[in-house]
Amino acid sequence: MTALPASARLFLGHFLKDRLLHVLALAGTLLALFHPVTPERAWQSVHLPTLLTLSGLLVLTKGIELSGAFDHLGRHILNRLTRERPLALFLTGAAALLSTVLTNDIALFVMVPLTLSLRNLAGLPIARLVIFEALAVNAGSMLTPIGNPQNILLWQLSHRSFLAFTAMMAPLALLLTALLLVLAAGSFPNRPIRIRLPETPADWNRPLFWACAVLYVLFVAAVEWGEPAWGLAALLAAVAWIRARLLAEADWSLIAVFLLMFVDIRLLTDAALLKPLLDPLAQAGALRDYLTAIAVSQVISNVPATILLTPWLPAGPLLAFAVNAGGFGTAVGSLANLIALRMAKDRSSWLQFHYFSMGFLGIAVALGWILLHFSGPI
Repeated sequence: MTALPASARLFLGHFLKDRLLHVLALAGTLLALFHPVTPERAWQSVHLPTLLTLSGLLVLTKGIELSGAFDHLGRHILNRLTRERPLALFLTGAAALLSTVLTNDIALFVMVPLTLSLRNLAGLPIARLVIFEALAVNAGSMLTPIGNPQNILLWQLSHRSFLAFTAMMAPLALLLTALLLVLAAGSFPNRPIRIRLPETPADWNRPLFWACAVLYVLFVAAVEWGEPAWGLAALLAAVAWIRARLLAEADWSLIAVFLLMFVDIRLLTDAALLKPLLDPLAQAGALRDYLTAIAVSQVISNVPATILLTPWLPAGPLLAFAVNAGGFGTAVGSLANLIALRMAKDRSSWLQFHYFSMGFLGIAVALGWILLHFSGPI
């Protein structure tokens, strides 16, 4: 790779380092050996509008992240906090808010490094702060259709408008976020602290931030109008003109991961390995469908669970509530959980994460089911 241009090495590096991509590729190869599939059949399993939408958001959120705007703003606010509890509430609330527009993974890439920069402050529970940020992005990201990958897929399949999807998810997302903030207030003491971080104003690239912000609105509008392909083409052309290197800096291996998720799950269902278990869902009843979607999310993560279950369950509030609630619980429940825990680099955080997350899963499951009943026929 040393003979390649820097941008090419950067682009390929994402694919070489992505262990999840490698596992999915190996699993797909093994499944194809026992159940061969034509390229046309494999491609038919991919929901292209979802991949196009995710690709556009991937580029734009990377641009906003690299602009340094939120990191600069976060440092500015942190330097004005003098107590631990307000610090925890700010980090938790900011993670939830950012995840509604930057997707849950990108929100973590903004907030967790900012939190880890506080390691040198004696006595601050860094691992617990990161855990609450992971829970916050799961709660906040469920609000909008662009907050996480499972919502992007369900938004496309449901044919709801952006506002209609947000209104559908708002009761659960807002209540869980509020409860999480209450839990954070009770989990961190109100003792005084002193923070002084360099605000690095030179690292805030204002032109890049505003260009990405404008393109963000235009791209979401294009997706809302049913034109993700044209929106992505225009977006890529604009980014190539503004900052071509950004196209290489975006983690395109994530798109390959979701493409392989679609293909692998199609191979599983075509091979009749899961079909006997999933066929009864249509007649199982709402509660069993709801609990099944949550349980599957706990085992294989909520994004592949969504891909797996959409052929059997409608892309409505029941499935949306279930797979989003399923992001809590085990670390596997959401890829965001794994990202946060890996970035924390603290072995004790895994046990501590499950202490908070399993309890919050119970709250999310119960609250989601109650809201489904109040919303009308399930």
